[in-house]
Amino acid sequence: MKQLTNKPSGTWRVLCVGLMMGFTSMAYAADSSIKVRHLVNEQNIVSVQQAKKYLLLPVEDTAPESKVHIVVDNQQASPTMNIRLARESVDYYVPVDLSAYQDKAVAIDIQGLPANALCWKHIQLSDTYDMKNREKFRPVYHHTPAYGWMNDPNGMFYKDGVYHLYFQHNPYGSTWGNMTWGHSTSTDLVNWKFEGDPIVPDAWGAIFSGSCVVDKENTAGFGKDAVIAFYTSAKPTPWGDSQSQSMAYSLDNGKSFTKYAHNPILTSTERDFRDPKVFWYAPGKHWVMILAVGQEMQIFSSKDLKEWKKESSFGAKQGAHGGVWECPDLVQLPVEGSKDKKWVLICNLNPGGPFGGSAAQYFVGTFDGKKFTNESPTQTKWLDWGKDNYATVTWSNAPDNRCIALGWMSNWQYQAVLPTFQYRGSNTIARDLTLYEEEGDYYLKSAPSPEIESLRGEKVSIPSFKVSDSYEVKSLLDDNEGAYEIEMTIKNSGASKIVFSLLNDKGEKLYMYYNVPRKQFVMDRSESGIVDFSKDFPAVTVAPVADTDNIRLRLFIDKSSIEAFGEDGKYVMTNRIFPNAPYNRLQFESVRGNFTVKSLNVYKLK
Repeated sequence: MKQLTNKPSGTWRVLCVGLMMGFTSMAYAADSSIKVRHLVNEQNIVSVQQAKKYLLLPVEDTAPESKVHIVVDNQQASPTMNIRLARESVDYYVPVDLSAYQDKAVAIDIQGLPANALCWKHIQLSDTYDMKNREKFRPVYHHTPAYGWMNDPNGMFYKDGVYHLYFQHNPYGSTWGNMTWGHSTSTDLVNWKFEGDPIVPDAWGAIFSGSCVVDKENTAGFGKDAVIAFYTSAKPTPWGDSQSQSMAYSLDNGKSFTKYAHNPILTSTERDFRDPKVFWYAPGKHWVMILAVGQEMQIFSSKDLKEWKKESSFGAKQGAHGGVWECPDLVQLPVEGSKDKKWVLICNLNPGGPFGGSAAQYFVGTFDGKKFTNESPTQTKWLDWGKDNYATVTWSNAPDNRCIALGWMSNWQYQAVLPTFQYRGSNTIARDLTLYEEEGDYYLKSAPSPEIESLRGEKVSIPSFKVSDSYEVKSLLDDNEGAYEIEMTIKNSGASKIVFSLLNDKGEKLYMYYNVPRKQFVMDRSESGIVDFSKDFPAVTVAPVADTDNIRLRLFIDKSSIEAFGEDGKYVMTNRIFPNAPYNRLQFESVRGNFTVKSLNVYKLK
């Protein structure tokens, strides 16, 4: 039986009252607030007699899409909404906001849904929509959409004590489509409030990924400290999709946006031309835009954010090219232990990741305001060694000169079939980025942002113990809901393999180990819980490790994810997991030798 959430209250009955003109049938809801008329060729008209805030539509994830429009005064009043309306079963409900039409005659044009579909028995008007967190696998302390599909983080900026996170959002279902910018805010990077969908599709297409800046000097003329969003307009046509760059501005700190009257601001004949990241380059006193174009990045400059000049391209014979390059970022970072700074170009690609599907790579080098130069052209450097960190970008205008990053915690190989219903999509925890030098080269360090420690609750400290064969830590936490952090330090004394596994009472296991001779950290989720929804999910992921004699590791476990940070973030591994019960035991094993767990702390995260 499929999970049913947000079930409307009240009893509904649909009454057929005969055929009109030989081809139309009519039905009324019990309270006479909705009238449904069925026409030929699966055309339908839903007339709203007394408007409420929401029209709740029942969704079946595996159903074909129907096209839905709001019609006011005989004119289409909304972009096309592609919604998988329920035909045989109801997975969940999505709200269509009618609040702007309270005093008008409203109709809903629904195309591509037969008259015998289950939808007509469950459609309902309501002044509320229940967004409570009920799903078994919804994370406790990671950002997720209140409902609907989510992929790339977008437009992240910090202003007046608030972190703003926009994201690719489908508010009308848990599969990809209807791309808008959803919006969430936080004052601490760990507790998030959903603020709605402020940028929605228009005549130039759906709203794809992009960025925001705070225009402190009013260079664009929209007002001092205006928040300006840049996004890709993606328009499907009978001749193929086209992508161009558009702009919108906000005078209320990102709550609402006005689209620039002369959009799009940048066009191209390239098929893949998207994901603008914009930032201020102080030495040149100009703005920079970096765009993903096929398998390269293109760099543009501007004085006023409206007129853009192409300056250079980067990408030929650099890094991994197994798929399309996407979601770029270009940031200047300090090198730990010195006064030096280097520029880092973050490049997400799909497919082509080290373990299949999507992943994020990066390049370290120099940037003169117009051209980026990679200083290690023969290497491919990965930002994360798991399968589930993609579309990683950083906050604009972050406080204290910090560089704070966030990724989409999933993989395009299986995101559409993850075992959740009301929502689908999650973000990583926030991470602070710096650089470190090793053997004459520079690498990215990605450490958990310190704000995450504010979530710590109950703490269990395990005394030091030696492992020469096996050792099990039972009952990690009382009242374990599957959301906790583990800190451990390990001193190796000759073991060739240092093994530790998270276990639950269902016999499921998340298997991790250090391969000492190969200097690798390995995670195997093939027996971690539910894995059969995709052949690409039960994977083994591997990260290179510099030191296997003195191990420092932090594990962040949530209901459906694990993030491993080794050596303060010198290597990171992010993987989704779907255990049928929380892991409540930790088992250690040693192969050919022994090791000592010098410290082991477990924190419940709330």
